[in-house]
This record gives sequence, C-alpha cells and structure tokens, in this order.
Amino acid sequence: MTLLPLRPATRADLPRIHEIRHGTAENRLTNPALVTNEEVAWYLDHGIFLVSEDEYAVQGFTCVNHQTGYVWALFVIDEAQGRGHGSRLLEAGMARLREAGHRQAYLSTERGTRAEAFYLAKGWHPMGANMGGEVVFRLWL
Repeated sequence: MTLLPLRPATRADLPRIHEIRHGTAENRLTNPALVTNEEVAWYLDHGIFLVSEDEYAVQGFTCVNHQTGYVWALFVIDEAQGRGHGSRLLEAGMARLREAGHRQAYLSTERGTRAEAFYLAKGWHPMGANMGGEVVFRLWL
C-alpha cells in the first residue's frame, strides 16, 4: 500500500483547512472564537502542522505542539475518513515528537465519539476528564 503524501501546511492551505475543520460531523466548531488566528499562525510558524492529501485535495491535517507534546488538532473531512489520512497524520506527528525528545503525547476529545474509538485503537490511554468533560488521553512514545 502506498503511503498517503504528507507535507507541512502552508498559508495557502488555510481555506481548505477551514473547510475540513468545519466539514466534520463530530466535534463541530460551534464557537469560532475558540480557535484564534494567532493559534493557527503559531502552529504554522512554530509547531508541527501537517496536511495529508490525495489526488484530489488536502483531506486532513494535524497540529501538534512540539514544546509540550499536546495534539491540538487532528481532523479528516468526513468524505475521506477511513482511507488512512488520520492514521498517517497521527503517526507522523508522533514521530516528530519523538525526534524532538518527547516520551509522551497527550490530547483530549469528546466521549462516545469515533475519535475516542480511534485513539483507543491506536493505543492511547484514557487518563480522566478535563474541565470541559472531554476524555484526556496519553500515549507513551
């Protein structure tokens, strides 16, 4: 099986990234103020911000904080889910964290979602809930 192409995100990708972020049935961004332009710019300029594409377009992206080991975002547009984009993005993000010297990564997601099942299947361990009620996961790298 050929690996899906990954590359660093660029500012030219931002319109498609916004389409992906708003094109998922789960974890819909109902309050756009929760994701600031400054945060997105920081990940573009300093973090691990990767996109996965196929022959048609960018289909998913991940943002990982290389300083803290926090996975800020991992999204694949609904129409492309189940094709390996999420797995490929997650593996690449974790590889870059290992290269940066991290021994663990963490993230949070809503309970009872496909995302929760995805992370459990990938070996992430639930550690409890955050103040927003989301389950917090940790992965030993």
